[in-house]
Amino acid sequence: MSSNEIAISVQNLSKCYQIYDHPHDRLKQFVFPRLQRLVGQTPKQYYREFWALTDLSFEVKKGETIGIIGRNGSGKSTLLQMICGTLNPTSGSVQTKGRVAALLELGSGFNPEFTGRENVYMNASVLGLSNQEIDARFAEIVEFADIGDFIEQPVKTYSSGMMVRLAFAVIAHVDADILVVDEALAVGDAVFIQKCMRFIRRFQENGSLIFVSHDTASVQNLCESGIWLNKGKMESIGTAKRISEAYLQYTLQEIYGEESTLTAIESCAVDDGSVSDMETSPLIDYGAIATVRDNIDTSSGWTTDQAVIVSASLTQLSPGQVAVFEGGERVRMTVRAKAHKALQNPILGFLVRDRLGQDLFGENTLAFTHLKSTPIAAGRLFDGIFEFKLPMLPNGQYAVMVSVADGDIHDHIQHHWIHEALIITVSSSKVRYGLIGIPFERVELAVINE
Repeated sequence: MSSNEIAISVQNLSKCYQIYDHPHDRLKQFVFPRLQRLVGQTPKQYYREFWALTDLSFEVKKGETIGIIGRNGSGKSTLLQMICGTLNPTSGSVQTKGRVAALLELGSGFNPEFTGRENVYMNASVLGLSNQEIDARFAEIVEFADIGDFIEQPVKTYSSGMMVRLAFAVIAHVDADILVVDEALAVGDAVFIQKCMRFIRRFQENGSLIFVSHDTASVQNLCESGIWLNKGKMESIGTAKRISEAYLQYTLQEIYGEESTLTAIESCAVDDGSVSDMETSPLIDYGAIATVRDNIDTSSGWTTDQAVIVSASLTQLSPGQVAVFEGGERVRMTVRAKAHKALQNPILGFLVRDRLGQDLFGENTLAFTHLKSTPIAAGRLFDGIFEFKLPMLPNGQYAVMVSVADGDIHDHIQHHWIHEALIITVSSSKVRYGLIGIPFERVELAVINE
C-alpha cells in the first residue's frame, strides 16, 4: 500500500502512566533521582508503571472505516487521544494525513462556563476553521444541534444529550478528513442518532472513520475491519465480522469464568465468498424467491460440550413449492439439540441477520419454559419449534444464528452457538424500502372531492 493511500499510520505505539501510591512520592521522584545521579548512584523509582498501550501497529486507508472494540480499560480511549494529538505517546508514533475531528468522552473540549456559541467558535477554531468560516457555518451548526435558545446559555446548564448534540454538530461542519467517534452517541435520542448516522454514511463515502463501540452489531454494520484491544495490547485485527464474533465469545467466557469453557469452532467452509462475504445478488424482477441452505457443519461458533445443536431447518407450512419461499407464508423454524449433561432450564433460539450482522428478527423458548419447566436429561434430544409468517426480505443473503443455553433471562450459559447454521439466499425481491418487507393488502391513491 503506497503512503498516499494511508490516512492513519500507527507504528509500535506505547503509552505508560506513572502511578504513585502517595502524593509525596511525586515530589520524591522530581528531586531524588537527580541528586542520586549527581553522586553517582543508580536513580531510584518512586512510582509504578502502568502500560495503557503496548507496541500497537496498524494502518487505516483513506476512505476506510475501522471499528475498535474491547472492554473498559483496554486502552481504546488512550489510543483515540493519541490519534487526535491530545496525548503524547511514551514510544512509537502516530501519523495522520488531513484534518482530524473527534467526538470523545462526553463534554471533552468544552468550557462549562462558556455559552454554546462561544464553545462552537472555540472548538471549530481548534479544528482549523477561521472565524470567517465559522461565521458562514454557524447557522447550519445550530440547526444541526437543534438545542434552541440554549445555544446562548452556559454549557454547564446542558443535559448530556444537548452536549453531544452540540459537539457532533461542530465536527459535522469542519470538513474533516478523519472522523473519530467514541461511545458518546449512546446518550443521544433516536431522532438525533438517526441524523448523526446519515451524516456518518455520507462521510464514509470519502473520509476515514474510527468508530469505538461495545455494540458489535453496530461495528459490523458500519465498519469494514476491526481491532480488538485487550489490556493495552492488540488481541486481534481482521474483518469486522470475525473480530466481533471473537470478542463476543471472549466476553461470554469472562462472564462464565471457570463454570464453563467455551471452545471455538472454526469455519470449515471453502472460501468462495458464499457465506463470509454475503454478497448481494443482482436484481432480477419484483418477485421474492428465497432458498435455504444448511450450513451447520461448516459454520463457526463455540461450544462447552455440555449441549450441542444437532440440526436447524426452515420448512413451509403454507401450500407452495417445498424449497422456495416468497415471504408472507407460514413457516416453521426447528432447532434440534442434544444434551450431553442434564439441563435444568434449556433454552433454544435463533436470530436472522443480514450481511452486515444486523439482527432482523428471532425468538427463543424462554417464554415457554418460564411457564412450563422442561428439564432435559443427559443424552436426550429436544426441539425448539417456532411457527410464524416469514417476512419478505430484500435481495441478498442472510445468516441464521442458532444457540442452545441453560438458565433464565438474567443468568444463563450459552452451551453451543453457531453463527451461520442456515443461509437464506434471496435471488430477487419485492422489497424496495427498508430491511424487511410485509405483504400489503391494499395500496391505492384516493382523490377527495371537496
